[in-house]
Amino acid sequence: MATEVTELRKTLRVLMFPFLAYGHITPFLDLSKKLADRGFLICLCSTPINLKSTKPKIPEKYSDSIQLVELHLAELPELPPHYHTTNGLPPHLNHTLQKALKMSKPNFAKILQNLKPDLVIYDVLQQWAENVAKEQNIPAVRLGISGAAAISYFFNLVRKQGVGFPFPAIYLRKIEQVKMREMSAKYAKDKQPDDVDVFVDGNTKIILMSTSRTIEAKYIDFLLEVSNWKVFPVGSPVQDPITSDVDKVEVIDWLGMKDENSTVFVSFGSEHFLSKEDMEEMAFGLELSNVNFIWVARFPMGEEQNLEDALPKGFLERIGDRGRVLDKFAPQPRILNHPSTGGFISHCGWNSVMESIDFGVPIIAVPIRNDQPINARLMVELGVAVEIVRDDDGKIHQGEIAETLKDVITGKTGENLRAKVRDISKNLKSIRGKEMDVAANELIQLCKKSIAQS
Repeated sequence: MATEVTELRKTLRVLMFPFLAYGHITPFLDLSKKLADRGFLICLCSTPINLKSTKPKIPEKYSDSIQLVELHLAELPELPPHYHTTNGLPPHLNHTLQKALKMSKPNFAKILQNLKPDLVIYDVLQQWAENVAKEQNIPAVRLGISGAAAISYFFNLVRKQGVGFPFPAIYLRKIEQVKMREMSAKYAKDKQPDDVDVFVDGNTKIILMSTSRTIEAKYIDFLLEVSNWKVFPVGSPVQDPITSDVDKVEVIDWLGMKDENSTVFVSFGSEHFLSKEDMEEMAFGLELSNVNFIWVARFPMGEEQNLEDALPKGFLERIGDRGRVLDKFAPQPRILNHPSTGGFISHCGWNSVMESIDFGVPIIAVPIRNDQPINARLMVELGVAVEIVRDDDGKIHQGEIAETLKDVITGKTGENLRAKVRDISKNLKSIRGKEMDVAANELIQLCKKSIAQS
């Protein structure tokens, strides 16, 4: 039986179909590597502009086992090919991108006809992909790119209206509830008749999740209970060895001159941005804290500014060599993995918090929207984060930022957080392979069943 499974596994071709955002492509690429390590052949499908930035992230050892497959979106005059991604997409074109993607179902169907994969793994935001696969008798399962706490919280909110979430550590504050209602209203307004609910059961009732029972066992079990889905964690992300000379940047040399755990990394991901007010408070908070820092200060497409104009007057001169402010690229894994880095001010996107845990770096949570507040509360519950709490108007304040930074970088709070995050990191790495093996075997059985029926 073992030989039969091994032989079958060698021939299984999986088509991965993430949503068109870096934050979605990253976990799909991570899962692609894990499946390739177990003998699967992978086709990662996205738009040419996304694949261009994905290609350099695939190590040489996967050159035969992970292939990139271009999906060409429907042509719309207001959406040229360089906007076939959410990265750098002007906000008013978000809906147009979604529309172009859904109009590309025939192109996606042709890709399946040509490649004839044994399995499709699709993004929870692209539930329609399952039906396209079903028409060709290809089994399909979804990959959840958020944590189990967030997915189970929102599932409970949507499907069990009026029923409270049973874990008091996970909640939305009033201002977050208002934002969530606004977002839900906009989604309902933009919803098309053929749009499929992201929480629909689906044909296989299987969901893979970029998480681990080490940190989310009770939330995985609760999701299983309320949804009746089979839930398979695929473990924390695997970081490729950071050896590339391409990443030799001045900021790493600068970091090398700082004391151990003395520096905080500040980044809000590639698609989330601080308001002008929040940016000023963050700047003054960093200045008041007297802590070393690397701050990636990005701006939305079309709203780019000179850093000196965007930051408080004289800020860059006053901080001198204590800080570095970057407005573009920062090698996040190298910075988080550096012994001088002692904390991470993060929006708490799921990829970022998992990466921070993986490298054993405490989190200073400043969530902005979507699943980020839930992820922040989960990290606080785990004992690996402190949150900078917004006031009733949703604002952050320099005094709290400064005090929190000092506590994390030089105080007892930081010692406790570091000990806890390193302990969890070690546990995650010890179970990662086992969880992925269980998930891979489930996928093999699903493919075997489909092959036997065809």
